Amino acid sequence: MADQQRIFELYSSPHLKRPVSTDIIMRNVVLALLPVVVFSIYQFGLSALLLVFAGTAACVATEHAITRLSRRDTTVGDWSAAVTGLLLALTLPPGFPLWMAAVGGFVSIALGKAVFGGLGLNIFNPALVGRAFLQATFPVAITTWTPAFIPGRFIETIPSTLAAPFTKPAPVADYVARAVDGFTGATPLALLKFQHVDTDNLRLFFGMTAGSAGETAALLILLCGAYLAIRRMLDWRIVAAVLGSVFIFSGVFYVAGHGKYPDPFFMLFSGGLMLGAVFMATDMVTSPTTPLGIWIYGALIGAVTVIIRLKGGLPEGVMYAILLGNGVAPLIDALTQPRIYGAPRKRLLPQKTAKETEANK
Repeated sequence: MADQQRIFELYSSPHLKRPVSTDIIMRNVVLALLPVVVFSIYQFGLSALLLVFAGTAACVATEHAITRLSRRDTTVGDWSAAVTGLLLALTLPPGFPLWMAAVGGFVSIALGKAVFGGLGLNIFNPALVGRAFLQATFPVAITTWTPAFIPGRFIETIPSTLAAPFTKPAPVADYVARAVDGFTGATPLALLKFQHVDTDNLRLFFGMTAGSAGETAALLILLCGAYLAIRRMLDWRIVAAVLGSVFIFSGVFYVAGHGKYPDPFFMLFSGGLMLGAVFMATDMVTSPTTPLGIWIYGALIGAVTVIIRLKGGLPEGVMYAILLGNGVAPLIDALTQPRIYGAPRKRLLPQKTAKETEANK
């Protein structure tokens, strides 16, 4: 009988793994995001609901279309496209035109994921790729804000929500004026940076301010992240590194500036820091894997966020900080590889040969 070829598959440790697949992890991320989505709808009403639907539907449809055009089985069943759509929608203003959100969903999947080969091969967080594209393409629409808890928000949409493609969105000033007096049309970060108006930290912590659809409720986002961390589907060290570095760096500015800069708690609870730190910086594909690299990666994101917020021209910097962290994650992994057990430590300088030693004598 002819010899049969034997194939041995070798795997590195650990050899005992939990039976958790990609689709199970992604479904749990969707489940963790649902409270944030519900609170967003409670804050901003029908427009937020339609925004979430448009962003998610665009991502799922693009994922399905690309896989079918590539003559592969559809991958929408792994729920990764749904996660991308939800995160993209939650980073947009509640009155963002739906057709623009759909364009962002297409870019998130096509340019942020598919061009790299699909899930597991992308370099950058797909939702942030789509968001960065929208910010560069539609700068006015993406910085047009509406206040939270407007009366009648469940029976009518923000005028700009249903704007026709490639037309000027309807102004929201009249819509806002009918419900809220004295709204400046800015987020707490923009108010502080450009108008030097402070916002109470407790209002930020509980999500009582204007902002992107799902970025305002810091406490709720932390609780949702804790659910994933307890289930070991989120690396808490990345969250701790990002938030810790923001607190430390902003604290240094606050103390050195004698109150000229915002206090560290304002920096933690404002803007998209919580959503970015919990649900985007922790992306398993685009973050480092080494123990030391995780802390360096998180500290880098936090430091860049503080620098952009305090010294840059934009009020917010979380998106760019995470994308920068994604870009250098492979380098961080390469430089922080742990020493193999039993192997000698690498020397920082090459060891001199016997001849060189003798010559120096």
